[in-house]
Amino acid sequence: MKSQTGLLLCLLFLVVRGNAQEKEPLQGIGLPVISQVNQGSSYITFPTDIGNIEPLMFEANLIPNFYIRKSKNSRLMGVFTPQIILRMYDERSYPVRTPSYIPQITVYYMLTKFASSQNLSLYGRYAHHSNGQDGDFFLDNGEVNLLSGDFSTNYIETGFIKTHFNTRFNAYQFFKTSIEIHPQGWGSDELEGIYCRYRWHNAVSIFKLPAKETRSTKNNADISLKGEATWMFGNVNNLNAISAQRLNLSLTFYYHPKFLEDIGLFVQYYHGSDYYNIYFEHRLDVIRFGLMTEKLRF
Repeated sequence: MKSQTGLLLCLLFLVVRGNAQEKEPLQGIGLPVISQVNQGSSYITFPTDIGNIEPLMFEANLIPNFYIRKSKNSRLMGVFTPQIILRMYDERSYPVRTPSYIPQITVYYMLTKFASSQNLSLYGRYAHHSNGQDGDFFLDNGEVNLLSGDFSTNYIETGFIKTHFNTRFNAYQFFKTSIEIHPQGWGSDELEGIYCRYRWHNAVSIFKLPAKETRSTKNNADISLKGEATWMFGNVNNLNAISAQRLNLSLTFYYHPKFLEDIGLFVQYYHGSDYYNIYFEHRLDVIRFGLMTEKLRF
């Protein structure tokens, strides 16, 4: 646990230290790029996961974004995202069980000028998370019904995103912090006391640009690195207030080869509670590999 936390702290240190090296970026960072970084990227994993997750053929995360705004340089923008996460299990008949449906609408407002090398944006989100099932939440033996149990919750999230360009590393950098709240009565009654209703999210993203990048060209980021940490508050399975089980960590490295158009390769380490709907009581320690779409135009 100490080594995992130390890795994320080192990443944060590089971002903070880079502030002293800032100059005007190649171009201003607009809300479309900021929202893409915050919403996440679509991906599909290879059947080579290393860790304690169930054997999978793949996990797919589909995040199409539909933008609502008045103009390209608008400081206010809405994003509708019908996100779906699904897993195909490496079992007989290769079943796809209880996909996560996470439709959400997010509103972004940029506090600073579009052309500035340092931007600060606020955002607010309303989202629904369910698995499309209608069976009993618990089995007769008291265990959670993973195959057909009804899982549903609604939540709001609000926070801010700081962005800047680091000339020393020739990289765009993003820092996000937010609070996620699942109000009482906004989800399945069975979740009370066993599902976290309050979460504090933090993320640092670094997008390394190609050395040949100029003001007149626009290329996909060749390399990106994203570290995420979430702390879960409130009454969750009677955990101690400082229990290590309240911490979720993720580190993702992405590389876009020049011979691929819109996809690249990624490797990710995840430690924490399972984010796959009704599987939330599972604790994962997994390394995964796969393909990711990260169409960020700087």
